[in-house]
Amino acid sequence: MLIRPQASDLKLISFQLGRVLYVVGIAGVIPLIWALADRDWHSASSFIFMIGLALAIAASVERFRPRDEHAGWHHGMVTVALVWLAVPALGAIPLALSRHYGRVLDAYFDAMSGVTTTGLALIQDLDHLAPSINVWRSALQFLGGQGIVLAALMFFGGGGVLALYHGEARDERIFPSVGSTARFIWSVSLFHAAFGITALWVVGSFVLGFDPFRSLFHAITIFMSAFDTGGFAPMSTSIGYYHSITYEAVIGVLMVAGALSFGAHYALWRGPRNLLRNLEARAILITFAGTLLIAFVGLAATGLYTDSFSLARQGLFQILSAHTGTGFATVQPTDLVLWSGLAFGGITLAMSFGGMGSSTAGGVKALRIGLTVRSLWNLIKEALLPEGTVISERYWQSTAKVMRPELAQSVMTISLLYVGLYMLGAAVGIAYGVPLQQAMFESVSAAANVGLSVGVVDPGMPVLLEVVYLLQMWIGRLEFVAVFALIGFAVTWVIGE
Repeated sequence: MLIRPQASDLKLISFQLGRVLYVVGIAGVIPLIWALADRDWHSASSFIFMIGLALAIAASVERFRPRDEHAGWHHGMVTVALVWLAVPALGAIPLALSRHYGRVLDAYFDAMSGVTTTGLALIQDLDHLAPSINVWRSALQFLGGQGIVLAALMFFGGGGVLALYHGEARDERIFPSVGSTARFIWSVSLFHAAFGITALWVVGSFVLGFDPFRSLFHAITIFMSAFDTGGFAPMSTSIGYYHSITYEAVIGVLMVAGALSFGAHYALWRGPRNLLRNLEARAILITFAGTLLIAFVGLAATGLYTDSFSLARQGLFQILSAHTGTGFATVQPTDLVLWSGLAFGGITLAMSFGGMGSSTAGGVKALRIGLTVRSLWNLIKEALLPEGTVISERYWQSTAKVMRPELAQSVMTISLLYVGLYMLGAAVGIAYGVPLQQAMFESVSAAANVGLSVGVVDPGMPVLLEVVYLLQMWIGRLEFVAVFALIGFAVTWVIGE
C-alpha cells in the first residue's frame, strides 16, 4: 500500500536540500575571487547573484527545521535526486549570464553536464570565455565528482547520512562511519590536487612555455576535470590544444586515479597486491585491454594514421578517456567520426563499461561487469558439471564476499537498465535523422557520463533530443535508484493512500 508523504517528510527533505545549497554557495566563492582578481565585474556580479540566491534559499528552508532530523531511506533517495536537479539550476546562472549560450536550457544542460561529470557542452565561443566562468565549469565537475551531498555530510553530518550517501550511487564505506569515509575521500582528492596541479603547472610552464599565471589557470581547470572524470576543457580543441605527449601523460594518470574507487585508493596505499586480488580490478583491466585492442585493430584498418606511434598515441588516449568516463579528446569530433567500424565500436564499448563503482566515473561499472560474467560462468558450470556439485559463490572485493542470488539479480537489473537507457537516447537520435552509429555513440556518452562527442550535441540540436540527453546524464549519474524513489514519492503525493 502506498502512503502519501506528510508535511514532516517535505520539511525533512527541504532541510537536507538547504544544507547542500550552502555548499554550492560556498563553492561559488572560488570563481568569484578569480573574477574579482581579473577585474571581470560582469562575471563577478553573476557569481554574487548565484551565491546570494543559494544562501537565501538555504537560510529560508533552515527556518523550517524538522523536529526529527533523521532521514529515512526514502528521504535520502528523494533528497539526492532533487539535489542533482537543483544544483545545476543554480550553477547555470553564471553560465546563462555569460552571453555564451543561445538559450537558458543550453546553460542548464552544461551545468548538468558539469555536475554529473559528463563533459558534453553546448557553449559557444569557448576560446573567448571569461577565465572565472571556465573555473566555475571545472569546479562544478569537481563538486559533482566528489559528491555534492558528500560535501554537505562532511560539514554538517546529521541523522540518516547512510541513505544520503547511498543516494549518490556510492555503496562503499572504507571506514565504519560515513563521516570518516567522507573525510578520507576528500583527503585523497586533496593529495591528488597537490600532485596534479603541480605537475600540470610544471609541464605548462617549462614544456609548453606558458607564463606562470596562464599555466596555473590551465593546471587548475584541467586537474578538476581530469581527476573527477569530467572532460570540460578551457579550450574548444580539448587536450589537442596542448600538442604535448607529456601533458597527455600527466592527464592520463589523473584520469586513471579518478576512475578508481576510493576503496581502491585505500588498497593501493596498503600495497598493489591487495588491489589486484579484487574482482573489480581484474574486470576493468580486462575490459580496458579488450577495448584498446579492438580500437587499435580498427584504426589500423581505417588507415587514418600512417605511423604506429600516432596510432598508438591517439588510440590509447581516446580509449583511456572513454573507459574512465572523462571525455577529454586529442582529436576533433569530425575526426572521431572517421574512426568508424571496429575502432568506433571499441570506444563505444569502453564508454558503456565505465570505471569502478563508488568512483567519479560513470557507465555500468567494472564490478557489475565482473559479477555478471561470474554469474553467467556459474550457470554454465551448473549445466555442465554432475548434478549436486557445489559451485563456489565467493569472490574477492577487499575481503572475501558471497555472491548471493539477490546480488546477482540486482547487478543484472541495473546493467539492463543502462542498456535500455543507451537504446532510448539512440532511438530518439535516429528519429531526428542521426545515423545509427553516431546516435548510439552520443547516447552512450551522455548516459555513461563520458562527454566524448561526434558532433551530434551542438547548440543547434533539437530541444527534445537535448532534454533526452540531459535526463540521461541525470539518471546515469544517480544509477536509477534515487530517480525511481523520486518518481514514487511524486506519484504517492498525487494519488495519496
